[in-house]
Amino acid sequence: MKPRRLADAVEEAHEWLDLKYTQVIRSFSEGARWGLPALPEIISATEAFFAEPDAYPIDARATCYSFAFFSSKRLGKGQFYLMTIADRDGHPLDGANTYRLVVPPDVPVTQYWSATVYSRETHTLIREMPLAGRSSQSPDLVRNPDGSTDIYFGPQPPAGNEGNWIPTDRAGGFEVLFRFYGPTPALYDKSWRLPDLERTTA
Repeated sequence: MKPRRLADAVEEAHEWLDLKYTQVIRSFSEGARWGLPALPEIISATEAFFAEPDAYPIDARATCYSFAFFSSKRLGKGQFYLMTIADRDGHPLDGANTYRLVVPPDVPVTQYWSATVYSRETHTLIREMPLAGRSSQSPDLVRNPDGSTDIYFGPQPPAGNEGNWIPTDRAGGFEVLFRFYGPTPALYDKSWRLPDLERTTA
């Protein structure tokens, strides 16, 4: 009886964390599916080393550390992160489908940017994949004539775009973390905006 109760408790906790996780990712830009994967209270508490006497965001901390494996003490200074778990139409990202992300030119960074795929179920890198992401430093990355970059996500590389492809597991959902290293003001004032992933047959 006790093992069954423990298993039920674990399942209930997992469902609660998953629900809270979907609430954490709030639009960074109006109407966007991309969001900063952390609530304001956990950001404030982390920057204060959890030393604020009247603030200890237990639920926010539990949710954050169910998918994040480190704490950024100065978020937005040397790096910034945007997460998405849905495509442009609001559908959960499915590893059996193919999606395209058009990264606009002049990404607001002084160093580089990257896009990394994680398992939606475990929030960890997807096992047995040849690679986990692409970045502006990837040697085989191909850019468009206007300076934008098409990144493809899916179980098979699109013909002619193998260097811009990030593999997914067709048996499960996934999420994408877009990292900005050395972010500049255009990111924060929203004059540069990261589009949502669009499902495609390419």
